[in-house]
Amino acid sequence: MEYRNLGKAGVKVSSICLGTAFRAQDDEQICIRVIDRAIDLGCNFIDTALYGAGRSETIVGKALKGKREDIVLCTKVFSSIGDSLNHTGLSRVNLMRAVEDSLRRLQTDHIDLYLLHSFDAATPLEETLRALNDMVRQGKVRYVGCSNFSSWKIMESLWISDVRKLASFTCIQNQYNLLNRWEIEPDLMPLCREQGLGIMTYSPLAIGLLSGHFRRGQEPPPGTPWSKGVGRGLSAHKYNFAEAMTERVDRIVQTLIDIGTKHRRTPAQVAVAWILDHEEVTAPIHGADLPEHVDEVFGAADWRLAPEDRATLDEVSTIEPPRKYA
Repeated sequence: MEYRNLGKAGVKVSSICLGTAFRAQDDEQICIRVIDRAIDLGCNFIDTALYGAGRSETIVGKALKGKREDIVLCTKVFSSIGDSLNHTGLSRVNLMRAVEDSLRRLQTDHIDLYLLHSFDAATPLEETLRALNDMVRQGKVRYVGCSNFSSWKIMESLWISDVRKLASFTCIQNQYNLLNRWEIEPDLMPLCREQGLGIMTYSPLAIGLLSGHFRRGQEPPPGTPWSKGVGRGLSAHKYNFAEAMTERVDRIVQTLIDIGTKHRRTPAQVAVAWILDHEEVTAPIHGADLPEHVDEVFGAADWRLAPEDRATLDEVSTIEPPRKYA
């Protein structure tokens, strides 16, 4: 396992972070085995949040008993458990309540990396950043960052922290994979490179689409979000397989298969290796529901894409920008 600095901070984290949402795993003991397996393979970076109404943090807390000091633990905040209007958003009231709740569920006295899970237009950034700074001063949080912020809001946050002498962002977390390059490549990657911010990327396999198990014109494998069909649940529109598996996506999948066959690697390992080949990225987050999922994806950590394979994947996943007419 390779270890990298988290942005310009001194702390070192494994090049693959374990995500612990466990959306498709109901057995708590299997979830704990997943965490144990990742740690056995050298992972010291674990990501969680208020997934499953706190279930994820609770499981992580149980799994890390006796191992906590070896782990860089990341959790995120936007909502807290409760029904009032003040149980959501990035106000001081909600942040102070949420961090205490997370500490209790995680069975720890500190969080290594605390991320704002989403931007809150209803709360002044300075209020949020001052609350985070108080958490750092109190020793409850070591580093802070943000997830799903636009580039200009990140810069505004860094400016406020600099002017007010507050703890500033160390890391961002955004989606990045071969199907979604445009969210961070144009602005966020250059920003993070210039400002020395780490980048955690989520959904490296695009909810399994890049695993090689999904192909255009075929039924999606059972037991996955893509197999649930349209019209079931509030988020069903996000998992419309017929719409998602376009000809372009299928070409990318076939390219992953071809490169993997050449190097005796799985398509998932190739997809993760492509992300690891970006020097701006600190760690992709792999959400595993079984120990064998950990084994497969973590197998990408000790392998590097050949330059020609990187170029092939860059080309097949490129989307032509719209032409500008003056």
